Parts: sequence; structure tokens; C-alpha cells
Amino acid sequence: MNPYQLLFAPFFFAGAVAAQALQDPQVLVDEVEQFLLSQAASYAGAASVHVTPPTIRNQAQCDHLQPYLPSGAKLRSRMSVAVRCLSPQPWTLHVQAELTIDGYYYVTNRTLQVGEVISLDDLVPREGDILRLPPNTVTDPSLAVGYITTQRINSGSTLRSSALRDPQSIQRGQTVRTIARGVGFVATGEGQALQSGSPGSQIQVRVSSGQIITGTVLDAQTVQVLM
Repeated sequence: MNPYQLLFAPFFFAGAVAAQALQDPQVLVDEVEQFLLSQAASYAGAASVHVTPPTIRNQAQCDHLQPYLPSGAKLRSRMSVAVRCLSPQPWTLHVQAELTIDGYYYVTNRTLQVGEVISLDDLVPREGDILRLPPNTVTDPSLAVGYITTQRINSGSTLRSSALRDPQSIQRGQTVRTIARGVGFVATGEGQALQSGSPGSQIQVRVSSGQIITGTVLDAQTVQVLM
């Protein structure tokens, strides 16, 4: 490099940086929109998304973008979606978005007392943005009909799964039948449930000997223990 090139090298370098192609914000908007629509596909409803174009400062044009939500994050009406560039230069940018999922949910048409079995006649459908509803709001009637109320539910209240229990679940303190299965044998007995649990969940049971075992709930009366 001659003396003139050395003298003007900083200016050449600055010009090269300035000329570097920056990320097109519309591409990020499209990526986030498609990502949220795919995430919303698991919900029973019609989704619509509005993404605010992000401000691009020094994010170079990316060949491989990866939108994602922080670990444990759920879809909300307003949220920040992270977009990671994997190549050629790694960077991460947060993009603001609004999401609406119009669907059906259910309210009660009469006051339900504790221990009542819910029928379809007890439910009235309503339509709205299900992301703005309280957590565990029932949007599928099959997850409520036949279930048992665990608390009083006033007429017109939004039905929530947290106020219901599976009719095949076991309640803490009840007497249960235990089935112990091992290689070449099956043994049955009785015990007291120390925890509540729905089918498929694991609970602890105190058997007649006083020993505490852990088993899987099969139905409203039975717990299976694998030896």
C-alpha cells in the first residue's frame, strides 16, 4: 500500500461500512407475521397480525433469519418477538407485534354449585379475542361437558378449566385400588390417595402397610404402579 493509500485508508474503510447493505425491515415484518400465524394455528380461531417495522441501525442484511419467543413465553395480544440472524453476521433484534385470535369461548347460563356435572345445556357460546380472556378459559366444549365443578360458578361467568375436574380423576384422601405390575406378576390392593390427579398423572398413595408409593392414575378408582 503506497503512502497515499495509507493516508486515506480510514476513509476507504468508513465508506465500505456505509456501503454495506443493511437488513430490510419489511423482511423482518414478513418473517414475524408468518411466525405468529404459525404459532396461532394451534388455537381455535381466526388470527390476524400487525407487526411494527423495526428500526434498523447496524444490522447487516441476513441470509438466515430465525424468529422465536423467549423460553416459556405464550402468545399475547401485544408482544415482543425476537429475531435472530444466523448468517452471515449474527445479531438479534426485537420486533413489536399485535396479535388477535377471534374465536368462541363459553359462559354459564345458570349458577353451578360445587360438585355439579356440566352438560352442554349449561353452556352459552360467545365470540371474541380469546387472547384477552382469563387464563384457562374453555374454548372447546368437549373439555367441559361431563366434567365436575370444583367451585361455585355464577351464571354468565366465563368457564375456566381450573374450576373443573375430570370425572375420571382421583381426589386427595379418597380410597383407591392399586395395581402393581412387574415381570410375570400382577398384585392388587387398596390405599389412600395423598394427592389429587387426573388420568395419566402421577400421585402418591399410602397403602395398607403404611408405605407410600407413587403410581399413575388410570381412572377415578385405580392407580397403577410399575415395579
